[in-house]
Amino acid sequence: MANVIEIAKATVAAYNNKNWNEMRDLLAADAVYDEKATSRRLEGSGQIIEALQGWAQAFPDSKGTFIREFASNDTAILELVWKGVHTGPLQTPTGAIPASNRPIEVPACEVFRVEGGKVRSATHYFDMLTLLNQIGVTGAATPSKSAA
Repeated sequence: MANVIEIAKATVAAYNNKNWNEMRDLLAADAVYDEKATSRRLEGSGQIIEALQGWAQAFPDSKGTFIREFASNDTAILELVWKGVHTGPLQTPTGAIPASNRPIEVPACEVFRVEGGKVRSATHYFDMLTLLNQIGVTGAATPSKSAA
């Protein structure tokens, strides 16, 4: 049986490949996904996959890259960087944000609880303001990597 880190990383790989059947196989039917940046708390693999498909629609080439990983008993913590280009509409509670064709690079942390070889819960932390700045929504200046 795969360990908690392998299962957690497999969910990111399934998202990276936009393989929703694999994602469904990795999630418990009654899994809970808590997306702190958007205040969304989703219950059930269907709702979770629908939300992830929404991100994939807005950022079709988006992928998570692993930075660090930690595990203890039934819990895995992954530090990630999400990268992609905003080429599709990003659905928000106030309406869709049209494609900006701008790249994003958003640091994140996701905490997974695994039980019986399935993800029972995932809590995802990332900075939505950073993402919105990068796609030009907030009007705030995005710091240059080559700042003096």
